[in-house]
Amino acid sequence: MTETPKAQVEVKAPQTVMEIIAAEDAADSKIARMAFIGAVILHVVFFIMNWNFLVWGNDSGDHEQKKNKIYVVKQVKFQPPPKQEMQQIPKPKTKKVPIPDPTPDQPEPIRDEEPDEELDYQIDDSLLLGVPDAPPPPEPEGPVRFVVGGNITEPQRIGGPNPTYPEAARRARIQGVVVLECTIGKDGTVKQTKVLRGLALGLTENAVAAVKKWKFKPSTLNGKPVEVLYILTVRFNLN
Repeated sequence: MTETPKAQVEVKAPQTVMEIIAAEDAADSKIARMAFIGAVILHVVFFIMNWNFLVWGNDSGDHEQKKNKIYVVKQVKFQPPPKQEMQQIPKPKTKKVPIPDPTPDQPEPIRDEEPDEELDYQIDDSLLLGVPDAPPPPEPEGPVRFVVGGNITEPQRIGGPNPTYPEAARRARIQGVVVLECTIGKDGTVKQTKVLRGLALGLTENAVAAVKKWKFKPSTLNGKPVEVLYILTVRFNLN
């Protein structure tokens, strides 16, 4: 029996370093050629796109300058016409023409001169001009506080009972002064009382009760009675 020969197996030897470098250089040169060709193509395209600008650039600029003309408009100032003076029209002169006498042959009538009328005029005393009297001062509203040395006269007591001394205060030997602020009316009566200073054991109450019954000569302002606020003192002394 004959044996079929076995297929020969090719075994590639590993590449050396020099072969690897040579293969890389060939690949780099191929890439460089492709990059150069691409750059040349881009430059050609750019040159074609800018051809119109390179050829017509100056002419187009001149054409645009011709279109964009600048016009200067000068304002014309009009001078107003000179003022014409108004011509004054002279007024016609009038002449007095004497009227002829219709009856020249008859004598002129004699006219008596009329005497001046005498006016019977009596002087009215109310028409005499002078300094008017000052109006009277207005009367005060409400009570006026009496001040010593003022324009208001002081009220004077003309009647009324004396206050009684309570027995309790007498036994306690209490004495002193009760001070009251009283409103004395125009008729001289005591209308209101206000205690400013009091005493104990009924002395203040007896003083108020007695003062309310007192009668005064009213105060006057400019000769007229007025209502005043007057300070009264009621003294309690043990003999």
